[in-house]
Amino acid sequence: MGNNAVSENIAVEVRNLTKKYGRNTALQDLSFGIGKGEIFGLFGPNGAGKSTFLSILATILKPTSGDIMVNGYSVREQPDKVKGEIGYVPQDIALYPMLSGRDNLDFWAGIYGLRGKLKKERIEEAIEVVRLGDRIKDRVSHYSGGMKRRLNIAVSLMHHPKVLLMDEPTVGVDIQSRSFILEALSALKKEGRTIIFTSHYVDELETLCDRIAIMAKGRILAMGSPDELKKSSAADDLETVMLKLAGSNAG
Repeated sequence: MGNNAVSENIAVEVRNLTKKYGRNTALQDLSFGIGKGEIFGLFGPNGAGKSTFLSILATILKPTSGDIMVNGYSVREQPDKVKGEIGYVPQDIALYPMLSGRDNLDFWAGIYGLRGKLKKERIEEAIEVVRLGDRIKDRVSHYSGGMKRRLNIAVSLMHHPKVLLMDEPTVGVDIQSRSFILEALSALKKEGRTIIFTSHYVDELETLCDRIAIMAKGRILAMGSPDELKKSSAADDLETVMLKLAGSNAG
């Protein structure tokens, strides 16, 4: 199942993706592409299927049918190859609270197979991206929620993933950390990374995203740039677009 027929400009190609839990359909026959170097947002109410989609893309869940190709690798057939292409930042913080920030990065760098000089370089680089240099020697148990989330992002960057997945990266964080996280996303895009993230914050999506998929009940109701979505629904903001689309797709 090698690099089969994926456009050179497409980082992620979703092919007839469906995920069911018993009789409940979490994702229903999704097909779309995400371009290399694109910031792609997923917006919708709780239960829309956003986290399920990211979990399949991160090879944590298996699709019921269909597939996702990540730089030509199949999440169904080549999950280990896909893992090398992606960095995943889940909503749940995956850190060791009794270790320092640096020791956490050192541990995860080892898990990623980084050694010696390269490991040190990647750790320093990740610290710089998320702006934690002044607190990196402190125990993580002394970090604010926003600092923990920034460290979680740093962990996901050390193996230089081409595609970064982030599930609600700024939920419940302080204003300063939110600003640092959004700056980091912009900087990573400039490096050519593809970023896919979910958010309930409309201003983040409108400011950062090249395109947004509006989801509800496992389906994509609309997709486009923020301006395209607002224009097509004759709305001033994305929340109004969401309400109009969800209202017309109720039931």
